[in-house]
Amino acid sequence: MANVIDPNFADRVHESFERQNVMHLIRATLPVVEPGRTEIHLPHWVGVEQQHGFVHGGVVGTIADSAAGYAAMTVVPANASVLTVEYKMNLMAPADGEKLIARGEVVRPGRTLIVTKAEVFALKDGRETLCALMQQTIMVMHGKTEK
Repeated sequence: MANVIDPNFADRVHESFERQNVMHLIRATLPVVEPGRTEIHLPHWVGVEQQHGFVHGGVVGTIADSAAGYAAMTVVPANASVLTVEYKMNLMAPADGEKLIARGEVVRPGRTLIVTKAEVFALKDGRETLCALMQQTIMVMHGKTEK
């Protein structure tokens, strides 16, 4: 379990998510916010599809980046914010299902850098298929809160 520095981390994460216009644009939700862990859910709809009818890899990357980034945000002080500085993602199967679930998790918390991971699953007919795996580095920006 991740070390909680700010007891109001869940409120901060939800408030930040509400300000992230891209999440509204793609119809994503944030139903899970726990210490060191979050989930973003994305319904499969025509606006996020690529030419084969799967959810576009760029959209898969977007929800993976945000899920892992918000997981990192759960372990930083209230007067800090987080920013992705690097990620590497493997697309392992087509993002084909009724919805996608991006599960972000803190792998190693740190004062300056936080290493996270995200797994993205396609949910189809009640079955989850791992479609993407991401590792990410997050920079902690102390004394800099979001707009």
